Amino acid sequence: MISLFHYQTPPGPCSYLPGQTWRYEHEVVAALTPAEYQERLRHGWRRFGHLLFRPTCLACTACQSLRVDVARFRPDRSQRRNRALNEGDVTLTIGRPVVTQEKLELYDRYHAYQAEAKGWPEHGPKDVAGYRESFTANPFPVEEGRYTLAGRLVGVGFVDRVPEGLSAIYFFYDPAERRRGLGTWNVLCTIARAAELGLPYVYLGYHVAGSPSLAYKANYRPNQVLGPDGGWRDFAD
Repeated sequence: MISLFHYQTPPGPCSYLPGQTWRYEHEVVAALTPAEYQERLRHGWRRFGHLLFRPTCLACTACQSLRVDVARFRPDRSQRRNRALNEGDVTLTIGRPVVTQEKLELYDRYHAYQAEAKGWPEHGPKDVAGYRESFTANPFPVEEGRYTLAGRLVGVGFVDRVPEGLSAIYFFYDPAERRRGLGTWNVLCTIARAAELGLPYVYLGYHVAGSPSLAYKANYRPNQVLGPDGGWRDFAD
């Protein structure tokens, strides 16, 4: 690993839980191996681009790293319906991340919808440089999943492959196809791929009880969360 700099963010209003204050530990790296990132995952870190981060909130421990136990995973009724709706219709192609105009337009439609429907911060169109910095400039190779429906791009997901599993990074989709639950389908496909590769876990990032945008992760069962003692424990089964 080649670390460039390390710092703590100042406390600020939490975006997940009203009335709470959050703070993050950040480290920017120039190079990182999958094995080194695996070790960071074991200690509650996440990654976006070349930025490693983990919450270090002073008065709250609601953010819990969550991973799905792949071998024991069993989809619930809702997830089985999602699979029946999408399997055979939505095609997944896995490759390396690249920038295309089609992806830029899909990303912008997704964020415009989230800003209107869920109050996400508004921003201008994503340009090529910004997209590359977010999704294609990585400290080690990343898998990109392209989801197409009748030949049309409807979703893009990014996943890190580490020695003990797959770690979901980010996913965006066509709001016009939201009835298909493509976010759920992306997680189900990631779990299925980990099973095919013989990897034991899928890391889904932080679970926060009481936060609609993060609490859903506990629905993929059985799963484990990282406790304050640094050990993983069964959470929802």
